[in-house]
Amino acid sequence: MSDKPQFSLPLIHDSQRGWGPSNQSTPVKFKDIPYAPYSKGDKLGRVADWTNPDGQKQDNREHQGGRQRQGFNRMNREQQTYGAAFASAFAYTHNEDESSFSVVDNRSATVKKMAVKNASGNVRQRPQNKQGQQQQGQQQGQQQQGQQQQGQQQQQQQHRGGRHQQQQHGRKRYGYDKPQRVRNASVTIGADWTLLDEIEFNRLSKLQFAAPKAEEIASYGSLHYYNKAYDRVNTRNEKALAHLDQIKYDVTASADPVMQQLISEEKAEVFATDAVLALLMCSTRTVYPWDIVVIKQGGKIVLDKRPGGICDVLTVNENTADPPAENEKDTMNSWSALSNEATYINRNFARQVLEAKEAPSDAQPNPFINDTDRASGKKIASGMFRYRRFNLADRPVSHNPYAFTQARKDDEEENPNEPVYLIVRTEIDAAIKVGKEDNLVVVRALNEFDPNAQGSGGSMSWKKSLDSQRGAVVATEMRNNAAKLARWAVQALLAGANQLKLGYVARANPKDNSRHVILGTHAYKPQDFAAQMNLSIANGWGIVKAVVDMCRQLPDGRFVLMKDPNRPILRVYNVPGEDELENHQQEAENDKKDAVATTEQ
Repeated sequence: MSDKPQFSLPLIHDSQRGWGPSNQSTPVKFKDIPYAPYSKGDKLGRVADWTNPDGQKQDNREHQGGRQRQGFNRMNREQQTYGAAFASAFAYTHNEDESSFSVVDNRSATVKKMAVKNASGNVRQRPQNKQGQQQQGQQQGQQQQGQQQQGQQQQQQQHRGGRHQQQQHGRKRYGYDKPQRVRNASVTIGADWTLLDEIEFNRLSKLQFAAPKAEEIASYGSLHYYNKAYDRVNTRNEKALAHLDQIKYDVTASADPVMQQLISEEKAEVFATDAVLALLMCSTRTVYPWDIVVIKQGGKIVLDKRPGGICDVLTVNENTADPPAENEKDTMNSWSALSNEATYINRNFARQVLEAKEAPSDAQPNPFINDTDRASGKKIASGMFRYRRFNLADRPVSHNPYAFTQARKDDEEENPNEPVYLIVRTEIDAAIKVGKEDNLVVVRALNEFDPNAQGSGGSMSWKKSLDSQRGAVVATEMRNNAAKLARWAVQALLAGANQLKLGYVARANPKDNSRHVILGTHAYKPQDFAAQMNLSIANGWGIVKAVVDMCRQLPDGRFVLMKDPNRPILRVYNVPGEDELENHQQEAENDKKDAVATTEQ
């Protein structure tokens, strides 16, 4: 029995504190060494590796474009050190702070400068013989080759790691990081006003309605011929903009005596001016707040405006990414001062480019000019008011979204049982002789202020680029003033004009807003101009149709269509009292008169 092998169980030391060896089984020489846990997921790498090139980082970090990325590269993919997945208790810690250590250079400034030049290779020494020249040429060639390689490496590094910096610069360039501007409403909302409905602009942009045919009801006023000499004006032959004091009234639809007569005769159900209707048709392009007053009485609807509102003034660079400032630091280039300046330029330009000769017409006399105005001796401004009627009865959408006068098919009949007539007072500024016929012209003016000021929208200087790069100038204006130009195109289409004459007016000095010069003119066909701007007339008539249908369901009273000052939303309010709105209109009209008087001075 003694020859048989014996097996005895070893002594097992159980650790009472958790995993790991117990204190009883730890040898004495290892008793003070802390225990480092081991994970099966940790890899056992090499103790030392001299095959790794110097360019690879030993800490598994790759530098790309100025930023670090943790991970494995192709050279040390399998070289993770044991224990790298946790905080090792044996890691070396350096207690001394080397950031405060610096070397003091006691050399003089001249010696330092020469040393820098020698190090950069900018100092060229003249060789003493031909052999020295050859050696110097070889050194310069090697130096140029090294610079080229260094430049290529820098380009690759910028290409790899510069995307994040490009995104940051892009955000700064286009103003994404700027705080959102908070604008005030165009009219103060009363405490007793009732909110009836909210309509988002994205819903309005989906509306479509076939453009109806226009029917001439009446014409009033007289026209002067356009002076074709202004077509030859350019940047080298500019003309100064003159201030012309002429009589012209811009009466609201509710105060128009012709409109009142047409309402009494029940010629239509809805009445509006071209300025109000154009603002409504181009509402989805607007950014600044605006409002339209709706008056319903006896089944008749009047889309009216407030004196001094956005219908009476022109905006400047409304659709640019960085619009003009809205503070009082730069009073000359603020949005309110620029609006008054643009209105002043547009009014005087439309008067200056006309001849004294009056075009023959069978229109009736101007209904807004009385005997007192005629006896004052002042010149009456050119202008013809055309009252045109459109039928908003239900019809299918035209296949041509830019059609205006030929939207329906010739054999298509309107619904005579339920006509919804809309009468619009349109305006023509001048007439131009084309062959033996007189074409109707709508005259407008674009203005340039300071190309380097805030809100310029990246526009080029007109005095330098208008003659050679007019297409680029027009494209920039269509981008920065999309809402204003769209309203001008719709007004010309509503009036049935044959031409839209645009003038380019700039400041004589960018720092002076009182003197202006005419740099050129250009004529467009209204339909071509609308198509160039990608303006859908069918969508504009769809918005008008939807608003008219909504107003027909409202009870008699006064309402306000208001664009939210900070969001693309159209709100409808019920105004119970007229005193508050009339007081606000009077204050706005007084402020407008003071601003225009200041601009003219």
